[in-house]
Amino acid sequence: MAEGSAPTEPRAPSPRTRSGKRTLLLIAAVTLTPVVASYTAYYLFPRAPAANYGALMPTVPIPGIEGTRPDGSPFRLEDLRGRWVLVAHGGGDCDAGCERKLYATRQARTMQGMEQDRIVRAWFVLGDTAPSAALLAQHPGLVVVRVPEAVPARFPGGASPLYLIDPLGNLVLRYPDDPDIKGVARDLTRLLRASRIG
Repeated sequence: MAEGSAPTEPRAPSPRTRSGKRTLLLIAAVTLTPVVASYTAYYLFPRAPAANYGALMPTVPIPGIEGTRPDGSPFRLEDLRGRWVLVAHGGGDCDAGCERKLYATRQARTMQGMEQDRIVRAWFVLGDTAPSAALLAQHPGLVVVRVPEAVPARFPGGASPLYLIDPLGNLVLRYPDDPDIKGVARDLTRLLRASRIG
């Protein structure tokens, strides 16, 4: 510094510099806000783990089941391979519980929209009573099969529950006697989305 010269005062930041810093801070805040929000939501508000509505069964193939269709033609469960199969058992007189089960399968399948053709509904009829025409009219596409009385013993839990069989012929899920339609539909949606078969 030359003798006699006055010390220079620090210059105040120009308005342009202050504006640039504010812009930079705003960009940083906008960028970091979603990250902070996602971490906050993940750790402070954890979601319940997704679970099946139906009870998961040990993956075992269902042994060959044979029966007779209403027109007298033979039926083999293997004929439905390649599609998801909702199976209900019941007597041909179909009490209120049986009707609710069939209704639940129909509605859960319908709720799959364009994917519903990947699902087949089957009703294994036990005993000598034939299902009424009025009941069958309410369930178009239902595969009705008269099977021997011993068939339900091949399924865990016997005749009452509703079962889901995968396209490879394996038992997958078991549902209660009076299934929740939305619960069954959610399971089907999840399986159809994840499955590359059937």
